[in-house]
Amino acid sequence: MSDNTITSRLYPTRIDIPAEARVQIVVLLNQSLAATSDLKTQAKQAHWNVKGTDFYQLHLLFDELAGELEEYIDLIAERVTALGGYAFGTVRAAASNSILPEYPLDILDGKDHVTALADRYASYGKHLREAIDKTDELGDLDTADLYTEISRTIDKRLWFLEAHLQVAEIKAENGKAGITQTQKIPASVN
Repeated sequence: MSDNTITSRLYPTRIDIPAEARVQIVVLLNQSLAATSDLKTQAKQAHWNVKGTDFYQLHLLFDELAGELEEYIDLIAERVTALGGYAFGTVRAAASNSILPEYPLDILDGKDHVTALADRYASYGKHLREAIDKTDELGDLDTADLYTEISRTIDKRLWFLEAHLQVAEIKAENGKAGITQTQKIPASVN
């Protein structure tokens, strides 16, 4: 049976979400499952290979990130099957269906790993927010809520990663501490 047949095939369920919507939601969830699995293994890659003066704290952080993602893998896969779909959770499925770029295998420096993971967390967070909107449009507020739960944690973890990269220079000016911004924040649009 081809992957396309399996992705569009649902097994019987009494859930009251129309089959046409469930097919679209299951495809989206399987894409998220692949990306989440991929991101987890990328965090483990960083965990195993990080070097530098911040080794210990980053080694622990990267392992914590991977552990959180493991929990989300299970939640996503179980939601797929609750909707009557087939969860594609193998490493090969993740590799062929992930939205994330390949992780650089030749980096060792802690800052380089933080940068690589921050880039991927940002992409993954964007995917989650798009999935919230899509599942809401399809009338599946439970899946939208699952995506919202994951999104909150991913945004928090992106903040943790970016905090390692953001530089605030404190300069003494007439006895006052000042902060030099490294990135301009755009003014809000009214």
